Amino acid sequence: DLAITVITAFLWLVSTSAWAKALADIKMSTGASIIPGIESCKAPGATCHFASVTSMGTLNVSVVFGLLNMVLWGGNIWFVYKDTNLHN
Repeated sequence: DLAITVITAFLWLVSTSAWAKALADIKMSTGASIIPGIESCKAPGATCHFASVTSMGTLNVSVVFGLLNMVLWGGNIWFVYKDTNLHN
């Protein structure tokens, strides 16, 4: 049980970190900073305006809940450890 709990907590940490990095990349790829890189916007006489982007608040919340879940699994490690023979 202890090994499974440690592995699960570690996997939550890794997966939440990967999702946070992917979310940061999504925000960068859909932000106003992409306009200078668009070829049609570089044409003479062309004007490109960045109107808006969808709210990403729920995606931010998913990262926060992932971190909170990792903390929960990390706390569970202590209680599982106390039930093993390793703890006297």
